[in-house]
Amino acid sequence: MHYYLIIALQAYCIYHAYKNHKPYYWFFLIFFIPVLGSLIYIITQVYNKSDADKIQSELTSIINPTKKIKDLEKKLEFSDTYSNRIELADAYLSNGDFPNAILNYKETLKDTAQNNLYAHQQLILCYFQLKDFVGVLDSSELIKTKSEFKGSKQQFCYGLALKELGELEKAESELKQIDRPYSNYTERLELAKFYIENNRTTEGKELLSEISTESQHMTKPNRRIYRTTIAEVERLLKTL
Repeated sequence: MHYYLIIALQAYCIYHAYKNHKPYYWFFLIFFIPVLGSLIYIITQVYNKSDADKIQSELTSIINPTKKIKDLEKKLEFSDTYSNRIELADAYLSNGDFPNAILNYKETLKDTAQNNLYAHQQLILCYFQLKDFVGVLDSSELIKTKSEFKGSKQQFCYGLALKELGELEKAESELKQIDRPYSNYTERLELAKFYIENNRTTEGKELLSEISTESQHMTKPNRRIYRTTIAEVERLLKTL
């Protein structure tokens, strides 16, 4: 049990450090000195009285993710509000229970007084994970004119769904909008693969080369985050 608590503590600290753009030396301290490093990080970078309950809740969610869902289900039974249902749907999504997440996001759409943008954004992610590409298209069509859609993960899912459904020209148009230097590395790798799969090797190789060059200037934490993507980029370059 102690081992899992230490892993959970490390995971929380690394996530917090990444999310808050902390200096890279914190990652080394947390990773190589698990208990002491994590405690030093929490005391100096995270902890205050107002954060104590939040930290405990997040650690509990890491150790026992179903507990959070059960608590939110009880909360919704007591008070069936838009925010409570969205919170439950988000928890289902985080736990990989996409069908139940979809059911709850769809339920929130019945509340016409609310802005349905967020629910549709989350539905796109759920449908994509289930390979329901028609579902991705249906939700995307309802929000694709919104500024929040441009350059988003949802637009990327929309582009890939169009590709899977044979709408190649539309797919390229959407995927190209994700092609931004020094960002979106995983998405740009998929765009490069799209070019290669459609006999546009020169364009694909050019994009792969750009990503490879940019990777040389990544911070060490980013290189760890995108190491699988970078490895795939380098592998593909060797085959072309």
